[in-house]
Amino acid sequence: MFSLFDVQMMQAAIELAKGGIFTTFPNPNVGCLITQEDRVIGEGFHVRAGEPHAEIHALRQAKEKAKGATVYVTLEPCSHFGRTPPCADALIAAKVHRVVCAMTDPNPNVAGKGIERLRNAGIVVDVGLLQEEAEALNRPFIKKMKTGLPYVQLKLAGSLDGRTALKNGQSQWITSPKAREDVQVFRAQAGAVLSTSQTVLDDNPSLNVRWEQLPSHIQAKYPKETLRQPLRVILDAQGKIPPSARLFSLPGDILILTQKDTGSFLYQNEKSHVEVIKIGHSEGRFDLSALLRVLAEKGVYHIWVEAGATLAGNLIKEDLVDELIVYQAPLLLGADSRPLMNFTGLTLLDDAPRFVFNDMRPLGDDVRFRLTKSTIRSKLKKL
Repeated sequence: MFSLFDVQMMQAAIELAKGGIFTTFPNPNVGCLITQEDRVIGEGFHVRAGEPHAEIHALRQAKEKAKGATVYVTLEPCSHFGRTPPCADALIAAKVHRVVCAMTDPNPNVAGKGIERLRNAGIVVDVGLLQEEAEALNRPFIKKMKTGLPYVQLKLAGSLDGRTALKNGQSQWITSPKAREDVQVFRAQAGAVLSTSQTVLDDNPSLNVRWEQLPSHIQAKYPKETLRQPLRVILDAQGKIPPSARLFSLPGDILILTQKDTGSFLYQNEKSHVEVIKIGHSEGRFDLSALLRVLAEKGVYHIWVEAGATLAGNLIKEDLVDELIVYQAPLLLGADSRPLMNFTGLTLLDDAPRFVFNDMRPLGDDVRFRLTKSTIRSKLKKL
């Protein structure tokens, strides 16, 4: 069904799509190539929500040569009017001959309607080329569209024996500058950075993206003024964070989630970039599923979690983590030091949360692991 040339072109479209990973939020990353007689005549990627989609950039390059051409696009062309007109209509108007899509769009406003519209116009449409690679570009977008919940990445950093700080709380710095630079890259891709009041009180962090700490190749491609700051979300059940906390003095929106009367938070009136919302809880613990729904309703599809052992453990225990990003430093801290996460109650290994290693790479003196949620546990329960 697909030729070697088809595969090569879709691989190139996927690489193009990666050009928007720091800027397209909350829209998906999409790349597009247009070819005529095995020659590329147009290409583009989606840069920013509200701006032209990948297909439009490619059509503008191809101009009248697009007639009779083949289009390679990593996501089904849209068929509805949003902030921009439908890309399917633009391809029909350009009289292309064939469209190759890596995957259908999980957005219910599209969900095959773009493909149907193209076929009804007499355009050949082939779907499914390098689908897994295309899906990997947009896991947060896909999860939000299918479940209504954000994609959750939990960042953990610790020693060889799984510890994050000494007994007295000293933790700066367990990991190397290279690892901390890598964290900035992940933050820059997220829609929100989630943490807790305890982390703010212990470390007085910024929890923002610092352009100066991004790798030089990213700095060269994305000038500082184009950098998008993720929403900083802080769980502050009892209103413990002082107005003098560093994060309030930095650019970027902040959302405080609390269990108290929101009127008691003075800094939301003093600082226009701070919002406070009271959300549900049970016995003093936040309802984490409700928390994720609140963020999804605010347009947050991708959450990067940097917090202590309690929140990390609760997210794991409630099966709300999609991906672990683990930085491991080559040192030992001992049994009386602080653990990576707190959760208890397991009596069977079959019930232990399981993850699959997807990537491992050295960063300075450290190693970074990426792991996604395994389906083994759910399969075992069905046996």
